[in-house]
Amino acid sequence: MASVSIESVSKNYGQTSVLRHVSLSVAAGEFLTLLGPSGCGKSTLLRILAGLEMQDTGSVSIGERVVDGLRPKRRDIAMVFQSYALYPHMTVASNMALPLRMRRLSAFQRLPVLGRLLPGTTRIANEIDVEVTRTAKALGIGHLLTRKPGQLSGGQRQRVAVGRAMVRHPAVFLMDEPLSNLDAKLRVQMRAEIKELHRRLGGTFIYVTHDQAEAMTLSDRVAVMLDGQLLQIAPPQEIYADPDDRRVAEFIGSPKINMLDGVVRDRGLIDVAGSTLSMEADAPAGAPLTLGVRPEAFHLADHGGQGALTGSVRMIEHMGSDLFVHLDLAGIDHPLIARLLAERAPHIAPGRTLHLAVRPDRMLLFTRDGRRLRKEVEAGQASVTPIREIAR
Repeated sequence: MASVSIESVSKNYGQTSVLRHVSLSVAAGEFLTLLGPSGCGKSTLLRILAGLEMQDTGSVSIGERVVDGLRPKRRDIAMVFQSYALYPHMTVASNMALPLRMRRLSAFQRLPVLGRLLPGTTRIANEIDVEVTRTAKALGIGHLLTRKPGQLSGGQRQRVAVGRAMVRHPAVFLMDEPLSNLDAKLRVQMRAEIKELHRRLGGTFIYVTHDQAEAMTLSDRVAVMLDGQLLQIAPPQEIYADPDDRRVAEFIGSPKINMLDGVVRDRGLIDVAGSTLSMEADAPAGAPLTLGVRPEAFHLADHGGQGALTGSVRMIEHMGSDLFVHLDLAGIDHPLIARLLAERAPHIAPGRTLHLAVRPDRMLLFTRDGRRLRKEVEAGQASVTPIREIAR
């Protein structure tokens, strides 16, 4: 395994900027996920790491080696593609053995008939067979070695693609949306298998996906990308609970975070949707802010007024143990979504008025341009980041 360092990498296609001065470091043995919507540049960044694309500016290092200009086969990486990229005319064993044959056998030794007669060919071929068989058994596909890709299910083909990467024992594993072609049930199963694979191998994994569930369940850290830029790199729980940017907060979480525009009434108070809530930020009176509240942060209040939001129930989604309650609030042009316990179901119905409260420490505050306002903790005591010129 090896560390990976990306320093100020940029990539343009004509007048279109795909990556903008992206920098990040991945520790040896870490599982890092590049997360973002389609077109944000995450796959391009992975292809630059693999050597399949060249950056316009910046540098890429794997371990202690700067790999700019090195061909893919000299970078000691293995890549798993979204489309599996298996050879349909080869068996599972041959697909998995191919990278080892290309690395360990000379061009003459790979010749169909003559190659077998050359010194060392049989010994190397036997070693490759042992490696392939051992890897296939570890992935639960040992019984499929004689089949061809067309005779396999999607999940089995994905295991073959992973196995082909594993047999090389690369310094870094690169995975480009490897589960996107699978059905929902199989994706959950394969997520668990990839996580276990990382634990067992201890290798460095860089994983690309647009699926936040994959990123949150698999990763040691998540790098959120948008429009060719890295917005935040942090552990999954920190990305969810403590986002640096409104775009990160809105991209992570299902149902989506509630964003409500408000105005500061006085220090520690904010007017939102006809109600006044307490807040933990030092902002001048009259300053416009956006309040972000995760659906599960709400709880039912006995009455409206200060400290609670009041709305009319538009729709209810029954999700087993939970309810997703959609409410219309005064002055808000989109419904608020609250996640409540299903045991409240008999008492909640469309058209009914509900009062919802939320603790100040569960609120996320943003400026109107999307920057996060947060409390800072220094010397064991909480202090609040002051906001200057926020009302401009």
